[in-house]
Amino acid sequence: MEQIEASEPVYNIFADLGFPDPETHLLKAGIVARIDRVVRRRRLTDAQAAKLFGLSRKEVTKMLDGDFVGYPVEKLLQFLTVLGRDVEIVIRPSKSRRPGKLTLAEARQAA
Repeated sequence: MEQIEASEPVYNIFADLGFPDPETHLLKAGIVARIDRVVRRRRLTDAQAAKLFGLSRKEVTKMLDGDFVGYPVEKLLQFLTVLGRDVEIVIRPSKSRRPGKLTLAEARQAA
């Protein structure tokens, strides 16, 4: 599985820019990157994606261009399901005594 860790990234631009809760913004960025990847693989236009998501074409364009701050994580995950992706949330004990962390993982597709 490919993983992007949102709690202790090597570099988090959102922290440098002073965003509140930069870990969540990094998580959203990872989700939007996956939405964009699926949209491109399916060769959907922004207008076609907008129709699927119930958004305007302009909103989709802005989101895929990085303006996703106003979207809750849940809504972004819903867009993935609309695109035919299963989303699984796994909760498990932390491997250390530190607080748990948010991790975004994507299963590799069979060749």
